[in-house]
Amino acid sequence: MNRNRHLAIALIAVGISGAAQAQRYLTEVFTSAQITETPNVTYGTNINFLSSNFGSPLVPANITELQTAVSLGTPIPAPFFDVNDPSTAIKVQPVRLDVYAPSNAADAVTSRPLVVYLHTGNALPPPVNGSPNGRRTDSTAVEVCRRMARRGYVAVSLGYRGGWNPLAATEEERRGQLLNAIYRAMHDTRQGIRFMKSEAATYRIDPNKIIVFGEGTGGYIALANATLDNPEELFIEKFRPDPFNPAVSYVDTNTVGNLQGFGGALTLYRPNGFDATAQFCVNMGGALADTSWLEQGDVPMVSFHAVYDPFAPFTEGIVIVPTTGGPVVPVQGPNLFMELVNQYGNNSSFISLTSDVWSSRARSLYGTTPAGGTVTIRNNVEGMFPFIRPRWPAPASDEASPWQWWDQNSPLATAPSPVPGLTVNQVSLASNPDMSPAKARAYLDSVMGYLNPRIVCALELGPCSLVSIEENDPIAAGVELFPNPAHDQFTVVSSAAVVRFFEIFDINGRMVRNATVNSDRIVMDRNGLEAGVYFVQLHFESGTVTRRVVLD
Repeated sequence: MNRNRHLAIALIAVGISGAAQAQRYLTEVFTSAQITETPNVTYGTNINFLSSNFGSPLVPANITELQTAVSLGTPIPAPFFDVNDPSTAIKVQPVRLDVYAPSNAADAVTSRPLVVYLHTGNALPPPVNGSPNGRRTDSTAVEVCRRMARRGYVAVSLGYRGGWNPLAATEEERRGQLLNAIYRAMHDTRQGIRFMKSEAATYRIDPNKIIVFGEGTGGYIALANATLDNPEELFIEKFRPDPFNPAVSYVDTNTVGNLQGFGGALTLYRPNGFDATAQFCVNMGGALADTSWLEQGDVPMVSFHAVYDPFAPFTEGIVIVPTTGGPVVPVQGPNLFMELVNQYGNNSSFISLTSDVWSSRARSLYGTTPAGGTVTIRNNVEGMFPFIRPRWPAPASDEASPWQWWDQNSPLATAPSPVPGLTVNQVSLASNPDMSPAKARAYLDSVMGYLNPRIVCALELGPCSLVSIEENDPIAAGVELFPNPAHDQFTVVSSAAVVRFFEIFDINGRMVRNATVNSDRIVMDRNGLEAGVYFVQLHFESGTVTRRVVLD
């Protein structure tokens, strides 16, 4: 065999390997039956701010006993775990996570990217938070983790500590308490990352490819985790009880610990020899505490946000607590901070990603003002996917989380809410009037489609050019769709490969039709689809091809 043929075979092998690797993280390559779920893994123990009585005279002695036990590596006495035991005022709790991963039998890869998912919940448990959501087992949390696992990632749904008083009398009190709750949750996130790195061999993860993905309140935590890396950032004006005293912050690190959660009187975490560094940040709702935290060299970011989110601002504004409707703290949303992310070049790894149905949808909205409002989506915001939902008439309100759903008959949903006379379900439906599993999953389709190519590019999980089949690929070049525009029906012909199945998406990225065909010629009837632009995604054995069609 001559040298040139050796080289050709080697190049073909590299191409196939790269395509398979990229495809693995882009599409679901494992079935649900091939996924292993490991619940209730304890990743740490720390102080419970919901059940501790910090006004008790027992506090100093309790803190000394706890810190001594943790430093010596001796077990924490049982009364500290029992919220009903009056012999201790300070209570502690184990913090846990659930692991979702392809089974070892199904997956030969031993170094897989890790997704750390942070649920929503206003830093309070349901139904106290006025929502049926707020746990690591929320429907959305489980769905996202399973989808990522079926793509070949290891995903953990991480529980974190809550605890603050949204009914506090003043905005300053609410601000201080919520900022500390988010700060502690960031400590939990970093402890969870350190724990997973220490167990990298057990869970077969790559400790250098970690994605932190936060939803709602988890979005605030994920963004803080990605950007809060300098203790001085805790002393910006909005973080100071007295804006004229730059030496005092709402967050007292001597009490609650440094940025890693170490060294404070009210934190029990200790270094384990691993860092908490992550390489990618995703927020689905939530906001950034302050754009001054952003800097060149921060990790790449992808943001999903409802443009008219009434609780977390799309551009900038005051955080509103769903529990009471009360203001808390001014923050910035992705319509503002993603401009800076791109100016700093932090998203350069995927800035020129080949257009696909989801990228095209997001980019088509940049620079526009959606009907029904005055919010203009900015232009230099690559990495942001804005969701546009109806402006519902009263008593409904604008939507914050179209990706959420819950069981309306569950005890959490039927419990009384903080709003007199209304159940938690009724209050939650006000900002998600047409809530359903199908709707939520359709929005998560868009999240998965937009997010994963960017992870592949940024973390180099495969050649970025292989995220989609290029037009000079024989398969893509052999696909024809006609007539276009179409009226009653259109035809797709593939001359180079058989189409296994297809999906049709509307301009909002929602799947409106799909079918298994196993054919090289498909005639698609309109069947009631409204006039407009649609994207036909054709799935082959070796990848996907997307075609745009206009129905007149």
